[in-house]
Amino acid sequence: MDDQKKHQNINGPGATPFAQTYFHGTKADLKIGDLIEVGYNSNYGQQNNAKYIFLTATLDAAIWGAELAFGEGRERIYLVEPTGAVENDPDLTDKRFPGNPTQSFRSVEPFKVIGEVTVWQSHPAEQVKTMKEHLAKLKEQGIDSLND
Repeated sequence: MDDQKKHQNINGPGATPFAQTYFHGTKADLKIGDLIEVGYNSNYGQQNNAKYIFLTATLDAAIWGAELAFGEGRERIYLVEPTGAVENDPDLTDKRFPGNPTQSFRSVEPFKVIGEVTVWQSHPAEQVKTMKEHLAKLKEQGIDSLND
């Protein structure tokens, strides 16, 4: 994959009515203006010190992020603005879902919290339970995120 297709350069003028909206699902309690940065424990996999941070252009993928995040906090979905280049999330692009239909991306550059989605519909409890069981089975088999 050439570098231009792998990375999206987000630098440019501030938000416009036509700017891409990005979401970040988590259980972290953040405030507008906070930065989401690498270096904290990952919400997934082995919970290692995260090398990447993640965002998505679809609300559905952000909901999954919030629902599957470790921790006891309230599930939250933030509107975020990348401060640098983002690239396709290799866990969800081409290997599993050709063309990146989840519009999931990762970066080593911070994301700035610019808002919070406060009204959204969770996935059915049985569907979330099934997904968590599936992830637990993969973990038992030693198959974890490529992104930890």
